[in-house]
Amino acid sequence: METPSLDVQLKTLPNSPGVYQYFDKNGKILYVGKAKNLKKRVTSYFTKRHDSHRIGVMVKKINEIRHIVVSSETDALLLENNLIKKLQPRFNVMLKDDKTYPWICIKNERFPRVFPTRRLIKDGSEYYGPFTSFKTVNTLLDLIKGLYKLRTCNYDLAEDKIRENKFKVCLEYHLGNCKGPCEGYQGEAEYNRNIDHIRQIVKGNFKDSLNQFREQMQEHAENMEFEDAQRIKNKIDVLEGYQSRSTVVNPKINNVDVFSVISDEGYGYVNFLQLMHGSIIRSHTIEMKKKLDETDEELLELGITEIRQRFNSKSPEIYVPFKLDSWDDVKVTVPKLGDKRKIVELSERNAKYFRQERFKQMKIVDPDRHVNRIMAQMKEDLRLNVEPRHIECFDNSNIQGTNPVAACVVFKNGKPSKKDYRKFNIKTVEGPDDFASMEEVVYRRYKRLLNEDEELPQLIIVDGGKGQLRSGVKALETLGLRGKIAIVGIAKRLEELFYPGDPIPLYLDKRSETLKIIQQLRDEAHRFGITFHRNKRSKAALNTELESIKGIGEKTVVELLKSFRSLKRVKEASEKSLADVVGSAKAKIVYDYYHAEPSD
Repeated sequence: METPSLDVQLKTLPNSPGVYQYFDKNGKILYVGKAKNLKKRVTSYFTKRHDSHRIGVMVKKINEIRHIVVSSETDALLLENNLIKKLQPRFNVMLKDDKTYPWICIKNERFPRVFPTRRLIKDGSEYYGPFTSFKTVNTLLDLIKGLYKLRTCNYDLAEDKIRENKFKVCLEYHLGNCKGPCEGYQGEAEYNRNIDHIRQIVKGNFKDSLNQFREQMQEHAENMEFEDAQRIKNKIDVLEGYQSRSTVVNPKINNVDVFSVISDEGYGYVNFLQLMHGSIIRSHTIEMKKKLDETDEELLELGITEIRQRFNSKSPEIYVPFKLDSWDDVKVTVPKLGDKRKIVELSERNAKYFRQERFKQMKIVDPDRHVNRIMAQMKEDLRLNVEPRHIECFDNSNIQGTNPVAACVVFKNGKPSKKDYRKFNIKTVEGPDDFASMEEVVYRRYKRLLNEDEELPQLIIVDGGKGQLRSGVKALETLGLRGKIAIVGIAKRLEELFYPGDPIPLYLDKRSETLKIIQQLRDEAHRFGITFHRNKRSKAALNTELESIKGIGEKTVVELLKSFRSLKRVKEASEKSLADVVGSAKAKIVYDYYHAEPSD
């Protein structure tokens, strides 16, 4: 599929957090940005008047918009940082230098130090983050320092050196901030237990620590030390809003290609995320047309080969959502839990969004293909012999048996055909009998279509469960149409689809387009029927009172209501106003009826 126009690309962007990338007509990267809402942010570039000449020049050059959907605004910020450093876009000013976001390091050494850093050194140390601000880092480190006594010196605390008294405790020991492992005052086992607790804190598991902060805050408040209480409250707020790790940046995942696939009856969509040094540096999704009803496994294998060749990827390991045949030179991993699984889920999310956008774009630029795809999907989902190009849905409306009516709405090629809607007054049924009413209207509808030699639908839907479905089937049998038109019933509570002769209902995926169209049909039939029913009730209520006036007929009632719009206005009208509409004689009768003096 060719790159759609910018207008189409803008209309189909998701309302999700993520990173957007602008490319010119030659495929060269222009700009990378982040957004809490991709659609709103990107659209603003094309709807606002820009004071900056630089932005105006960039917008004129934009030919294609690509994006990567992530879970949160924090992830978007971090991914933006990675991509700007990797791609060096022409119009990005910020973040191009070698600075990066801060991490918390637990140093690989005896009696490990815990400190902030911007540099990741591969020496076996543990790095947690990255963090989008040093405020969060310092708050965490303050928390750790308040709970655990850790050394800050950079001495090599080897066991033999401590035994030989090579070191002396420093001021931190005398201030109570360190327990003096350098002189053997604190054992390695106790120190390492504290480090284990600190690992939990930086991972976000700091419930006990927060409780201690709250107790301290309460104690300060009781002692009227409100400034100290507020200072601790600020730390609590930061910690409660803290996210331990980002999906898009993880130092444990290095030089890995991540692939996932989403497919439908005609196409497959394979997404590719490339990670280097723990960071996502590329995302790309390809669309593949099925030729021989290929499985997801086959599509994914083809997609992996194509993408790795296209981007000349040499990553020694790939992550995929399900098991594939072994590859000679690549390790294939199917993550089940943890960070590796999260990155596969992120890939799947981007494949799904790409598919949705393709559908939206297709609907705009190639509506016939969109309709064909929907019809093919409905045929498969509903187990039909033909595509349901013409669908009719029936709904009954009555309140306590009064003014029973029914409605039939018609969808053609998945869209309402309002000129074909029909309303029915129930003629043969007394009282609130939905089953008999359904049988009557289905019979009348298709009896007339047969008599007039009109086109019959491929699918009939009745609003209700097994009872209404049986009534509809009975009407079709009477007309000799049983088996010639598919008919199903939809029950409201669990959105169950019932088929004639099958006691087990069909449950469609709640997100499926087939179910959405059926729900739209049902809701439209309900709306159309209820509107007809209300109008009939109102008209009946009005007509009853006006027509009960001796000397006033139906024609006069219609003229009065047409002119005055409501019964209340007719009652309040002057005799002259009434006479202007229905003449003086009729006006006097109506006016006297509503203004007669009560008899003693």
